[in-house]
Amino acid sequence: MITKEMYVDILVYHRQGLAIKTIARKLGISKNTVKKYLKQQTEMPAAKPRKSKPTKLEPYHAYLKERIEYAKPDWIPATVLLMEIRKLGYAGGISRLREWLMPFKTPIEKPLIRFETKPAEQMQIDFTTIQKGKQTIKAFVATLGYSRATYVKFFDNEKVDAWIEGLIESFYFFGGIPNTILCDNAKAIVIERNAYGSGQHKWNNAMLNISKDYGFKLRLCKPYRAQTKGKVERFNGYLKSSFITPLKAELKAQGLSLDIEIVNAKIGPWLNQVAHQRIHGTTNEKPQDRLNVEKHQLQPLPQPNDIENPLNSNDINHQQASRPIPHESLQHDLSVYDQVLGSYQ
Repeated sequence: MITKEMYVDILVYHRQGLAIKTIARKLGISKNTVKKYLKQQTEMPAAKPRKSKPTKLEPYHAYLKERIEYAKPDWIPATVLLMEIRKLGYAGGISRLREWLMPFKTPIEKPLIRFETKPAEQMQIDFTTIQKGKQTIKAFVATLGYSRATYVKFFDNEKVDAWIEGLIESFYFFGGIPNTILCDNAKAIVIERNAYGSGQHKWNNAMLNISKDYGFKLRLCKPYRAQTKGKVERFNGYLKSSFITPLKAELKAQGLSLDIEIVNAKIGPWLNQVAHQRIHGTTNEKPQDRLNVEKHQLQPLPQPNDIENPLNSNDINHQQASRPIPHESLQHDLSVYDQVLGSYQ
C-alpha cells in the first residue's frame, strides 16, 4: 500500500503528461501499482485505526533507518539490505522490505545536460505524428542548433522521400546548409547501426547521396540518449500546443478538420511571425535574431549542376501563405480554403 502523498504524486505526474513507466521510475514503485491507482482515480480512504500487529521486519527498523541515514545522499538497494538483515535473523521476504523502504527513498533527478553548438555547426531533424486516422498527418521538423530557428513541413508518411524532401527544403528555407545533421534511428534513414564498426553506420543510399551532394555530415543519436536531440523534440511539443491545437479549434468552429493542405499553407507565416519571434526559453533570445547571425555561416546552397537530383528552387516557397494547392488533393470546396487561409495572410 502506498502513502496518500505518493498517490497524489501519481495523479499529478499523470496530469502533467508523464508516462506510466516514468512515474513508476520517479516514485520507485511498479508500473502495475501506478496503473492501479490511476484506474481508481478517487481519493484514498483514510486508514481505519486498528491495533498494529508486530511484523517480522519490525525488530530491524532501527538498523535499517541507521543504514539509510548513513548512506545519504546515496541509496542502498533493497537486495543488499535484505542480505544484511537476514544475517541478523530476519526471516521475511523482500516485498515487505521494499514496501517499508518506499517512503524513505527520494527519487534522484538526473541533471539536464544541454548540448550547445556553434552557429551552422548542427541541425537536428525529426518526424512527429500530428494526427492519426482518416488522414495521417506527420510533421518533418528541422531545428538549427545555435539559433533554434525551425522549418516544418507536413506529410502523410515518413518514408525516405519525405525525409529528403523536408531536409532539402529546410536548406532553402534557411538559406544554407549546416555542417552536421543529427537524427535518430529511423529505419528510413539508417539501414544498420555500427555496420562497419563503432559509429560507422550503413545509411540509406538516397540519404547518403544527399549528404554528399549538399556537403553535410550525417550523425545518429546515441541509443537511449534522446536528450542529445532535445532541441528538435522540445520544438515538437511547442508546435503541437501553439500551432496545431489553436488551428484545430479554429477549424472545428467552422465544422472542418485538419488536413495536410491547410497546415502546410499556414505553417510558413506562423514560423516567421510567431515561432521565430518568441523569446526562446533556453537562449533568452529570439530565434530570428540568432538566425540572422547563423545564416551567414551556413554553407552555400549548391548549384543545380552540382547535384544529381536537385529540387526546383522555383517550387520552394515556404514564406507565403498563398502557396498554390493542387485542386485534385483538396478535401473541401476551394471557397473553404480561401476563407480559412485568408485569416493568416
